[in-house]
Amino acid sequence: MLEPCDLLIEAGHVVPVVPHAVVLPDHAVAVTAGRIMAVLPIAEARARFRPAAVISRPQHALLPGLVNLHCHAAMTVMRGLADDLPLMRWLQEHIWPTEAAFVGPELVQDGITLAAAEMLRGGVTTVNDMYFFPDVAAQAFARAGMRATIGLIVIEFPSAWAQSPAEYFDKGLSVYGECKDLPGIRFAFAPHAPYTVSDESFERIRVLSDQLDLPVHVHVHETAFEVDDAVRQRNERPLARLKRLGLVNSNLIAVHMTQLSDAEIQLVGEQGVSIAHCPESNLKLASGFAPIERLRRAGANVAIGTDGCASNNDLDLLGEIRTAALLAKAVAQDAAAIDAAYALQMATLNGARALGLDAEIGSIEVGKSADLITVDLSRFDVLPVYSAISQLVYASNRRDVCDVWVMGEPRVQDGALCHFDPNALAELARRWGQRIAAR
Repeated sequence: MLEPCDLLIEAGHVVPVVPHAVVLPDHAVAVTAGRIMAVLPIAEARARFRPAAVISRPQHALLPGLVNLHCHAAMTVMRGLADDLPLMRWLQEHIWPTEAAFVGPELVQDGITLAAAEMLRGGVTTVNDMYFFPDVAAQAFARAGMRATIGLIVIEFPSAWAQSPAEYFDKGLSVYGECKDLPGIRFAFAPHAPYTVSDESFERIRVLSDQLDLPVHVHVHETAFEVDDAVRQRNERPLARLKRLGLVNSNLIAVHMTQLSDAEIQLVGEQGVSIAHCPESNLKLASGFAPIERLRRAGANVAIGTDGCASNNDLDLLGEIRTAALLAKAVAQDAAAIDAAYALQMATLNGARALGLDAEIGSIEVGKSADLITVDLSRFDVLPVYSAISQLVYASNRRDVCDVWVMGEPRVQDGALCHFDPNALAELARRWGQRIAAR
């Protein structure tokens, strides 16, 4: 008698990520109750299972959903607002004034709705987000059917969300208590950066992170100016300060990390720090070049993020993988640095590991959640396919994503979003553009 299953996904190339660099030709993944039951050749799957539904993708790659390890999702409404400017001028003259004028529950709700649709359509099933109004963000991502780790923002200056460090902590912990049981929603502490957060706040974050076992998601060593300014003001580099405060450990998600000494690379490797590498944002803002091949060799967990739409200007993680792989070769002056298989691992298993989710997502393994995507490799401008992994990294783009499942539930089918109206999304984005431009 055939075993029942909810869904059988058949693909010409299954890329499980674990084992590393393996491609399984003509394989199927069986899913029941949102979890992976089996990974086996298609002929064996048809002989074993009686699926309620079958998705056949003979010219596609099936792989784990992508993990975006650093994003300011609500900033989709600021896409293209202030291009071609250095970081501090971009922040101080354009982004922070715009946020002061417009940030509130409405912007966060609408911006995340746009971002979730964009990411899901591009194969991103999990995001690590940092922004204001984490209560609104948690609800918005849950409604979108997307996994999200929501940053409990901490910063020393007042905002529309909170007026003091004490209020950031109080409100953040309240949101954590109220929303931590939402499906697919987890939390991290999100101190903005060493130059905007006090020692006292960092010390409290360290204690709470240890107590609640939550990651700490923070911009670190983003620019040479940031590092030099810290040395001038404190006679201490930002990473050394975080080490002194007890935050350099496996719970730390350090974003950008473009300015590193040999000793700092060794430190983060030894401590198992996760690096959220954002190559396109770093390039656009001329922030510098993260030495990710050296970080990888040192033992750091190198993953990848898009940053926000105001500094990228998209949430295309497949495109980010390609940029990361190519840039790493140039920085390392080694064509073998960050090969295609590791680049894909950065966007899947390594991102999951940074968020403490590697037992649940990030690879196609029996027992894990069915967070899966298919990518079309049949077009003439992708063919021929000598290596599915190489094509995914070096030739594919987000518009090749065909199907997306989160926890076994369809979010994209045949390239179409399941629960969003693209015309309504476009109109929403246009309305925000008009409001912000009018200011």
